[in-house]
Amino acid sequence: MNAPLVQITHCQEFAAAHRLHSPKLSGSENAALYGPCNNLHGHNYRFEVTVEGPVDPATGMVMNLNDLAEVMRTAVWQKVDHKNLCQDVPFLNGVITTAENLAIAFWNQISAHQARLDGAKLHRIRVVESPDNFVDYFGGAQ
Repeated sequence: MNAPLVQITHCQEFAAAHRLHSPKLSGSENAALYGPCNNLHGHNYRFEVTVEGPVDPATGMVMNLNDLAEVMRTAVWQKVDHKNLCQDVPFLNGVITTAENLAIAFWNQISAHQARLDGAKLHRIRVVESPDNFVDYFGGAQ
């Protein structure tokens, strides 16, 4: 019988600035599409990483949440906290920094550390841009 799979999630917050602007659009098209977000502005973001795996009978855990927190700190948080996401973060170079694209980029950063997840599988990345707006990404075709 297979062990039941359990999902665990850790959350971290960071503050960062960005500007929504597509080089494929004109200035007026960008202003119309993104409104005030076409100007440099900031958010207090929260991002969540959910991993999934069986509960280890020896530890009672899918993985140690402190280890997951450290992966998140080194793979994402240290690179984005108090930064201009459009200029200061190499893994976001050339990316329109919508919450959708941040979720995909954060997935790629975390999945590069899969070996540090103690056998758990990356399940979901959530990026919360404001109390009313968040994005979930579950991997998949890119």
